[in-house]
Amino acid sequence: MNPASTPIALGADHAGVALKDSLRAALEAAGHPVLDFGTHGAASCDYADFAHPVSEAITTGKAKFAVLVCGTGIGMAMAANRHPAIRAVVVHNTTEARLTRAHNDANVACFGARTMGPEVVLDALSAFLTTPYEGGRHDRRIAKLTPGARPQEA
Repeated sequence: MNPASTPIALGADHAGVALKDSLRAALEAAGHPVLDFGTHGAASCDYADFAHPVSEAITTGKAKFAVLVCGTGIGMAMAANRHPAIRAVVVHNTTEARLTRAHNDANVACFGARTMGPEVVLDALSAFLTTPYEGGRHDRRIAKLTPGARPQEA
């Protein structure tokens, strides 16, 4: 994982806190600055309470990328995608991580702590953070996802 000057925002609910903490340690060991929005314990909590501040960190430019973890990643992705500047995806492997960055310019990777092992998640996160957006033909498609943007003609 190549370090970036802009922090990576992290968030998890109770189901994902252990995986989030492992990812935080790996990111920091690789030299990435991290903004950890919690949770920090195993007490039951709601995923949206962490997805929203993480998404705001991207919207305001405090972070370029984010990682959200819950039981499946699905709830986190749904909550994060309520924010217009967010393109959150549930990632299961390195191929999805690479393609969602290259073709969709995704900025939030969501992982399921109950559906994936930490080694697979670390590999997928590395691919997510190191794959550049290709632009070109994909710009038109991304514009169609952006509220207020005028999609380019084909």
